[in-house]
Amino acid sequence: MKDTSFNYTPSLTDYSRRVTKVVHIGDLPMGGAYPIRVQSMTTVDTMDTMGSVAQIKRMVDAGCEYVRITAPSVKEAENLGEIKKVLRAEGYTVPLIADIHFTPNAAELAARLVEKVRINPGNYADKKKFETIEYTDTSYQAELDRIREKFVPLVSICKEYGTAMRIGTNHGSLSDRILSRYGDTPLGMVESALEFLRICEDLKYYNIVLSMKASNTRVMVQAYRLLVQKLQEEGLQPYPLHLGVTEAGEAEDGRIKSAVGIGTLLEDGLGDTVRVSLTEAPEFEVPVAKKLIDRYTTRKAKPPIPSFDTQFLHPFEYHKRESIEVGTIGGSQVPRVLADFSSMGEINMSDLKSIGHFYLPELDKWSMNDIGADYIYSGKQKINFMLPNGLKEIVDADLWKTIPDITHVFPMFLARWYKTDIVKHPKLNFIQAYTEDIDADLVRVLQQDSTAVLVLETVNEHALADVRSASVRLTAAGCTTPIIIKRSYSHLDDETLVLYASTDIGGLLVDGIGDGVLLSMDKYVPNETKERLTYSKVLNGLGFGILQAARTRMTKTEYISCPSCGRTLFDLQETTAMIRSRTDHLKGVKIGIMGCIVNGPGEMADADYGYVGVGKDKIALYRGQEVVKKAVPSDKAVDELIELIREDGKWLEPVSIEQMN
Repeated sequence: MKDTSFNYTPSLTDYSRRVTKVVHIGDLPMGGAYPIRVQSMTTVDTMDTMGSVAQIKRMVDAGCEYVRITAPSVKEAENLGEIKKVLRAEGYTVPLIADIHFTPNAAELAARLVEKVRINPGNYADKKKFETIEYTDTSYQAELDRIREKFVPLVSICKEYGTAMRIGTNHGSLSDRILSRYGDTPLGMVESALEFLRICEDLKYYNIVLSMKASNTRVMVQAYRLLVQKLQEEGLQPYPLHLGVTEAGEAEDGRIKSAVGIGTLLEDGLGDTVRVSLTEAPEFEVPVAKKLIDRYTTRKAKPPIPSFDTQFLHPFEYHKRESIEVGTIGGSQVPRVLADFSSMGEINMSDLKSIGHFYLPELDKWSMNDIGADYIYSGKQKINFMLPNGLKEIVDADLWKTIPDITHVFPMFLARWYKTDIVKHPKLNFIQAYTEDIDADLVRVLQQDSTAVLVLETVNEHALADVRSASVRLTAAGCTTPIIIKRSYSHLDDETLVLYASTDIGGLLVDGIGDGVLLSMDKYVPNETKERLTYSKVLNGLGFGILQAARTRMTKTEYISCPSCGRTLFDLQETTAMIRSRTDHLKGVKIGIMGCIVNGPGEMADADYGYVGVGKDKIALYRGQEVVKKAVPSDKAVDELIELIREDGKWLEPVSIEQMN
């Protein structure tokens, strides 16, 4: 289906990649029919020529196709030529990209030396002091004229030398001018880039890539979609897109967040190059990006996905799908996590540790951590002990009907039987349905039933689009039944499971679809209880992680940490690990960890607290966007950060492992 309302995607139901113009970056073109490219960024000091060369070689050997290097001043820009010279002498022809902030003269020099220059329109010829400025149309145009004067020399050099350019907006570094005019919005991000792009087109320079990066996955997805929509509306060229989530973080959380943002856009057919920003060595980012990309080399919607009324879809702003509240599910409730124990064998008290519920025998009571599952689906067996208060049981409907006390246990029906079954729970019934089960008869039943919750899954390879279509069709029919998104995967390694599930479920949550998550292990691991318990822990943590990355349920500390680069003033991986070890029990607190002031208060705009390098062994601490301690010695900075959190009444003493076990 070619949709006529939204031009940001080739199709909402049949996967195809957006057709863009080809951009030439050295001898490796991007866009058009070329493959989606993988790129990353060095973390070594740009003035360390041989260290940079060694790292770039590792990145290229891992599969990196473009390499970005920071050039914060003229001296680093000059040294890009030396780095390139050594690389070429050693047989490495990878295109190099200069990353520029604040310094037009460095960009102009770099554009003569490397294959591509990235500028940030928020700080290339603009400023950010968190000031609100009142503009008239005349005074705003004067600012655009000033920007044009600063920017034209770079465009002229890029045209002369055949250098490509990325105009890369970052949500956290929008200028005071843009924020004053458009607010902190996806539209502000888009307009920030378009102001520069219009100058390029006026000068007939088109060798351009665009990006709309943010650490907030919702904002990022909305901004990219809106950018493509605006390009078409204004009749601008269909420029290729560089996809990335800024400051995604480390380990599993970083991969979940990256997949929620990048994967959602890839599902839309958007994206021509991908950079996964992890707080890890750049060569470790490359395989993650490749796994996200490779999923779409053979992607097709099989079977065909039904079309739907697009007025009920809101791709450019967040709208939670309207649903009624059934028990603790739907309505204004946070999305719930359901644990699948249906193929576990006999279930013991100790087994519930894997889903965040801990029995303490010496006290004869239960404890729960921040990611304690809300429901447990035990299938064809009834659990033979009293569950903790925070956990409710679901069993298959046939078994449920035989249980003497059915009040505190809820049935799971198959959709085809639910339409005719007369024996149902008076308050809460789960209906397991595939997308093809959504027919007029089932919709009629759901419309008249205030006790139903739909557990919706698909066998379509284009899973996100298929579930989205079914959900929107239900909404269009006036059906407000809550939806639990169910996904099951076969024969995947742990990292691929994380990336696929985060894309399929996270993308729906970003679009406001989903009142809960059920990750099933039915097809995932063999029937050994120990191994299944291990994976129940993996899937439970993954479910909560996806909800948090999609900004729908905050259950644990969030770290907004940059991926490090040559500007970084401390060891980011070591520091992030140290801060995490002291604070990861603080539910819902967001901490930004930034290697330098470039990625400081702006890039961590969503954070409650910030830890920012401002000089050698010197850290600035932030409360929100306000610096409260300017030059704390690095060996005292974590303690000072904790003290700041304590002052605000947000500090909790961590619970020991002995207490939990």
